[in-house]
Amino acid sequence: MTLSPADFRAMAISLKLGLVTTVLTLALGCPLAWWLSRGPGLCRRFIGAVATMPLVLPPTVLGFYLLVFLGPRGPVGQLFGYFGLRLLPFTFGGLVFASVISSLPFVVQPLQNAFEALGEAPMETAKTLGASPLYAFFRVILPQARPACLTAAIMAFSHTLGEFGVVLMIGGNIPDVTRVLSMQIYVYVEMGRTASAHALAGILMAFAVVTMVLVQFLNPRRTSSYRPLRNPKK
Repeated sequence: MTLSPADFRAMAISLKLGLVTTVLTLALGCPLAWWLSRGPGLCRRFIGAVATMPLVLPPTVLGFYLLVFLGPRGPVGQLFGYFGLRLLPFTFGGLVFASVISSLPFVVQPLQNAFEALGEAPMETAKTLGASPLYAFFRVILPQARPACLTAAIMAFSHTLGEFGVVLMIGGNIPDVTRVLSMQIYVYVEMGRTASAHALAGILMAFAVVTMVLVQFLNPRRTSSYRPLRNPKK
């Protein structure tokens, strides 16, 4: 069966959402995972629990509270209204915000495990060579954690593509704006067009299989060793 123009538009929105969400989630999750990996502490454990809460919360519950948070009576909605900005619910920007929150655990957990596996030796070696903490993080830690970074990016992207509950609550089902692939499948099921739903579901299923194979090859446990750091002053 051939895909319709609406299917391709939904696919384009999904891919755009996945790419933007992946970049933003990595930018937020990487420093957060590094901070969480720096040892025990009540504050770290609390923040870590909050960051990973989307793993156990039903997506509709998470989406509902994000809708309240971003809505006209929520703190973000009131702030946007004060400055005359458009509210985020039922917009692509709202989808991005919600997708970053729901995908954050899939970035934080593998990166935190990789950073903890590296231990303190790489940073201590960098310090003895005169490297600043920022230099050591980008030139030593991140290269050693590259498999975990790739795993986190793949997991965040694939989770965003397959998300339904949060997308439904925050983005609704607006054609060419917030209707992603998962919503397009839902529309076909409601219309009784099972063949069309099978076609799109098969695409997502194949992508999920490829994703899990890639994750197996990029096992973050391989990041337990590190290469010596060159003297940054040379």
